[in-house]
Amino acid sequence: MSEETTTVEKVRGEHCLNVYVSYELKDRLKQLAEKYDRTTADMVRAVLRIGIPMMEGLSQAERIMVTEYVELFRKLRKVKTLKEI
Repeated sequence: MSEETTTVEKVRGEHCLNVYVSYELKDRLKQLAEKYDRTTADMVRAVLRIGIPMMEGLSQAERIMVTEYVELFRKLRKVKTLKEI
């Protein structure tokens, strides 16, 4: 029976996440929850569901911009060295 208890405790704890946020953010989440008659946890879950794809898109765009900037910098450096010759 102790094995079953350990398994259940492990499964319960694996999906939990503790996040420390500012008081202002917490207040905004609470206000949204009250406004739309939801729990604060529901609002946090919704924000994470919406925010994760947005963050992925921003990170991908940032990576592309950095890559293109580095390529442009290399091209400009080659052109500069060719002019010096």
